[in-house]
Amino acid sequence: MLRESLIENGSIKLNQTAANWEDAIKIGTDLLVASGAIEPRYYDNIVGKIKQMGPYIILAPGLAMPHARPEEGVIKTAFALVTLKTPVFFEGEEEPVSVLLTLAGSDSDTHMEGIMEITQAFDDPESDDGVNIQKFLACQTQEEVLAVLEKALNG
Repeated sequence: MLRESLIENGSIKLNQTAANWEDAIKIGTDLLVASGAIEPRYYDNIVGKIKQMGPYIILAPGLAMPHARPEEGVIKTAFALVTLKTPVFFEGEEEPVSVLLTLAGSDSDTHMEGIMEITQAFDDPESDDGVNIQKFLACQTQEEVLAVLEKALNG
């Protein structure tokens, strides 16, 4: 689901520059708006929730999964992957984020499947924190990202 969505939606942007965490999230949501997967208000809902609840989207050091509820602007299930040249900080967090994987789940089941697939894609039992974002940061092309995902998801 993850790999297919990235291909179908053309939603991979690498080595991006963002002034702050809001800009970083907007790169991913703009890709999904352009592909027809989400409404522009989905971005506003994500940012509003983070300002209200704190950075609930951070999954692991360096990795965030921007998302909101399906009824808050999702048209169809989709993912966007963004890597940043310079990491961004979320308020109250000590670890900066350099990889953002935006999730738009069309219903709660798809939402949970998406989270499980993202966890599998980034899982690395050999790294200190159990997550390997370096393999994605090292990618220079969409093809390299897709190859990393293929290997992570299918062994």
